[in-house]
Amino acid sequence: MRFDVTPSPSRCEPRPYGGGDPWLLRRAGSITRRTPGLHSDTDPRRGTSASRPTWSSVASIPGASLHLRAVASDLGLGGGQDVSDLDDVSALELTILMPCLDEFETLETCISKAQRYLDEHGIDGEVLIADNGSTDGSQSLARSLGARVVDIPVRGYGAALLGGVEAARGRYVVMGDADDSYDFMALTPFVDQLRAGADLVMGNRFKGGIAPGAMPRLHRYVGNPVLSGLGRRFFRTDIGDFHCGLRGFARDSIRDLDLQSTGMEFASEMVVRASLAGLTVTEVPTTLSPDGRSRPPHLRSWQDGWRHLRFLLMFSPRWLFVYPGIVAFLLGALTTFVIAVGPIEIGHIGFDVTTMVYSAALAVIGFQAILFWWLTRLYATAEGFLPPSPSYRRLASEWTLERGLVVGLLMFLLGIAIGVGQVIRWGNVEFGALDASQVVRIAVPSAMVLIIGFQTVMMSFFAAILTIPHRASPPTIAGD
Repeated sequence: MRFDVTPSPSRCEPRPYGGGDPWLLRRAGSITRRTPGLHSDTDPRRGTSASRPTWSSVASIPGASLHLRAVASDLGLGGGQDVSDLDDVSALELTILMPCLDEFETLETCISKAQRYLDEHGIDGEVLIADNGSTDGSQSLARSLGARVVDIPVRGYGAALLGGVEAARGRYVVMGDADDSYDFMALTPFVDQLRAGADLVMGNRFKGGIAPGAMPRLHRYVGNPVLSGLGRRFFRTDIGDFHCGLRGFARDSIRDLDLQSTGMEFASEMVVRASLAGLTVTEVPTTLSPDGRSRPPHLRSWQDGWRHLRFLLMFSPRWLFVYPGIVAFLLGALTTFVIAVGPIEIGHIGFDVTTMVYSAALAVIGFQAILFWWLTRLYATAEGFLPPSPSYRRLASEWTLERGLVVGLLMFLLGIAIGVGQVIRWGNVEFGALDASQVVRIAVPSAMVLIIGFQTVMMSFFAAILTIPHRASPPTIAGD
């Protein structure tokens, strides 16, 4: 998670909307978060921690106060937080990063394996523990073993890893759980792929092997396959294990994604955002063993599973809104207009005006879902959550406010005209009784068209409001 004090072209997505207007830039600049509230152990290369700058000292530097106060305010930090690690990046080739919350039982094994891997393969690297508030002495144990520790006050799996990524000094980062379920002696496939140019290298436990008892049956046969399958379908990626905790990545590439999730859905966000950004994502087999802890894991199956699914849906508005909306709209509208001609029978089942009422409602629901997709896409693209695709650019340039008003008003007026025709017909019989089924057969399609036309007009105005150009900050006027 970052905020930039300088203009960020990657977050200024061009978006045309309304009357052939030129591309509009949503933001002229932003503030970049450098670290989610972390302070690091003493580094012998740069002296003692007492001689290194703290939040309060750096905040006194002109131009730095706004940036650091934004960080501190967002994460509830105060004075004394060490910020000197922020500019010391890529000093090493590899950081082996482990999030930690009360992992005293297994932490020594994991750190020892990671250190042995670095030594045996001659890699210039470090072992970094992103501690999330352990109370069992994990921090002291890690320090005594020679690992570097950063304290992440914001709770959550994603928060710990975000803080660890910001503190990492390696050009590449391999992250894995500190519960001894992953083999930190078998990182060569990840490192090789990263050296070959991959931005993100995912482990695949289903290809590498899952030891008996290492993964609950619900996760192995339902949760992971279903969520990973949806991820492949939604985001057109070949990754077979979206939630593997052992993965490697180029630090700068992942930081540039501006990841936000602080919970378990961070695992999905990394894959989704990397795929949407067009990064090089590869996969290697890895193994999963039963963890060495005597306590239950932090993972909550149903709650965390729902958070993963919710994230996948929110980052894929096509599958959340468009496809269900198109099916509902076409099915409802077609049924409505067919029954408007007369009742239909399929076998011994008849469909008449009652079915028409519900089918018209289905058409309106489907149309609303399509409108939600368009407004969501406009907002998500403007804010940088979703990259603009070629089809989106074409549609955004062609569907202007004026065209939306013309289409919507024509449909609205058509519905009004049909209604007026019914009133005239009623007057021709001196406002007496009419055949109820024939009245409904005309009134329902009329009401459906009227509602859809009105919604189109309102949506067009709302979309235009979302795309109003504005300055990110007021201009600075030089004074005497």
